[in-house]
Amino acid sequence: MSEFESIIYEVDNGRARITLNRPEKLNALTLKLQSELNEALWEADNDNAVHCAIIRGAGRAFSAGYDLSGADGSVPVSRVQSKENSYRGGRSVDDDAWQMERAQRYRMAMFDMHKPVIAQVHGYCLAGGTDVALLTDMIICADDALFGFPPARDLGALPNNMWLYNVGPQWAKRLMLTGDMISGAEAQQIGLVLKAVPKEHLENEVEQLADRLCMIDRDLLSANKRIINQGLELMGARTLQRMAVENDVRGHNAAAALGWGERVQRLGLRDALRERDGKFGDGRVRVNGPETRDADGFLIDE
Repeated sequence: MSEFESIIYEVDNGRARITLNRPEKLNALTLKLQSELNEALWEADNDNAVHCAIIRGAGRAFSAGYDLSGADGSVPVSRVQSKENSYRGGRSVDDDAWQMERAQRYRMAMFDMHKPVIAQVHGYCLAGGTDVALLTDMIICADDALFGFPPARDLGALPNNMWLYNVGPQWAKRLMLTGDMISGAEAQQIGLVLKAVPKEHLENEVEQLADRLCMIDRDLLSANKRIINQGLELMGARTLQRMAVENDVRGHNAAAALGWGERVQRLGLRDALRERDGKFGDGRVRVNGPETRDADGFLIDE
C-alpha cells in the first residue's frame, strides 16, 4: 500500500501502521522521512477505516536520532519552488529557527491529529527519535530500549520538549543536562513511557492496545484525546514547543556547537560522535540505587 520512500504505510484491521524504514541508518530522521511521516499521519487521520496509528522502526532501532549527514534534506517547501529564486539557508538566527520550525510542524501532526497514536519503541530511541515518540499519545517500549538526547552535550538544546510534561522538572533536567540514556524499564518508572515489556512481547502488547482502541467510536477517541491535549496546551505544552525551537537556536550558538563542524571535518562524523560520547562511558543513568561507576564511566552492577 505504501508509496513512500523512507517509511512503510499500511492499514489493517482498523489501524494504520507507519514504519520508519531506514534500518541501515538506524532510522535516522531526514527531512524527507519527517515530511513523509507527516503525510502518512494526516492520511490516517482522514481515513474512516482507521481508529488509531502505530509508529515503529524497522531493523534494530526505533530511531537513533536526526540524520546529521544532511541526506535527503532537499524537500521543496512548495510545488512552485524554483531554482531561479533565492531561498532561506541556515546561516542567520532567523533562518535557523525557520528551518527547525518547518521540521517541527511535520512532527506536531502526532499531537494535533484527532486519532490516537501509539509509539512502539525498541532499541535506540535517541535525540530526534524521542522528539517523535514523546509527541505520540502513548509509548510502549521494550524493557531494554534506550532513551536519551546525547546531542544536548554539544550540539544544542531540544527542538521539541515534552519531557517536562512526562517526567517532571528534576528528571527532565537530569537527562537533558547530561545527555545520559535511560532504559525502557526505568523509563516506565519515571513516567517517560506508558509501559515497558520484554521485547518478545512488544508487538503483541501494542497490537492488543490497538485492538481495544478500534472497538471505540472514532469520534469518541477524538473527543477524549483532544480534551487531554487541550489540557496540556493550557499548561503551556504547545507554546513550549515553539519556544524550544528558538532555545535550540541559542544552543546552536554555544561554543561547543559552533565547533561541531570543525570536529566532523577533522575526525569524520562517527569519530566525532565517539569523541563526544566516549568520556561518558556507557552513558546510562540509574533510577534505583547509587550510580557507582568505574574509571571509564561505566555503571557497576550492584
